[in-house]
Amino acid sequence: MPDAEDTLARVVRDHAGRLATALVELLGDFAAAEDVVADAVLAALERWPVEGIPDRPDAWLFTVARRRGLDVLRRQARLRDKLALLADPGPPDPAEKLGLLFTCCHPALAPQARVALTLKTVCGLTTAQLARAFLVPETTMAQRITRAKRKITAAVIPYRLPADDELGERLDGVLRVIYLLCNEGYLGTTQPHSRDLTADAEWLAASLADLMPREAEVLGLLALIRLHRARAGGRFDADGGLLLLRDQDRSRWDREAIGSAIRLLTRAGRLRRPGQYQLQAAIVACHAEAACWEDTDWPQIVLLYELLLRYAPSPVTRLHRAIALRYTEGVAAALSEVDAISGLDRYHLFHATRAELLRELGRHGEARDANLRALALTANPAEQDVLTQRLQW
Repeated sequence: MPDAEDTLARVVRDHAGRLATALVELLGDFAAAEDVVADAVLAALERWPVEGIPDRPDAWLFTVARRRGLDVLRRQARLRDKLALLADPGPPDPAEKLGLLFTCCHPALAPQARVALTLKTVCGLTTAQLARAFLVPETTMAQRITRAKRKITAAVIPYRLPADDELGERLDGVLRVIYLLCNEGYLGTTQPHSRDLTADAEWLAASLADLMPREAEVLGLLALIRLHRARAGGRFDADGGLLLLRDQDRSRWDREAIGSAIRLLTRAGRLRRPGQYQLQAAIVACHAEAACWEDTDWPQIVLLYELLLRYAPSPVTRLHRAIALRYTEGVAAALSEVDAISGLDRYHLFHATRAELLRELGRHGEARDANLRALALTANPAEQDVLTQRLQW
């Protein structure tokens, strides 16, 4: 009785050309045809010694190879269909996107873990971008995300928009996600500005405002994002260099969008439930409404920052208040305030602010050291250019 391997070798030798030609014609791809033939040969080596050599081994091999070829074609067709969906997915469904956001912001997760997981999973931010946003090392952020994924899997949390009575307890986390997404888009970790991220943040905030139109903080956040986007046209020069607020051409700001944001802020104010996003929007509105840098209402901005510290105290808010204080109480008072802040040693804007204040006070050596520290902490090329120019002063 002939050996299965000998028979298979003879069939392949005698019919290889015809088999390959038929499969290339079927698949239109020589490499794919070779793979299919190899799969059929492997199947023969596994089955013939057990089942016996078929009466027509050549026909058996052709049949198996053809079936494998048709499977390849079906997989390719499904892949093309899926790629077509990816290329043109149609308009986004707000309910699906918000459902995923609210799911990742489930109370079972620690507050910071919810936000980090959502920003990575739903919004596509990298671990490095998240570490920058949270002012923690990248390894810490990676561990936080891993723990959050395990927790959400173990808790069997469904990916859906929660019931109305569950929305409120998750709203803070969702708002923070959208806020940080806007921040990353406004001035990201490694790129000057991402219109896609800020546009995504505005779309999500607007969808949330449609879902929860009487939530003052939702309206405040949408106003804040809209104000930031309205000023995007004046933030960079023709070469892509970052322009500080005092140097921007305010005629390039989108006045219609600014007006829309202020109307949103007015709506939120009528609800009489103040919060951090409304206050931040009010601060940005003070800048947006000033006809020029010299017209900025700094006393009002300092007052708004003091209110913000009551609702959402943080070292970063203290830093921004100190910057505003420079224009009401002077450079020395601002520097004293900055030097009293702790917890921002890894935040490049903390050192950049100190550098500018120190330079204004004539302490140039210390200013240079602070600038170098700031430069080492940012990977954003636009910010790096500004800091490098300051080193040359």
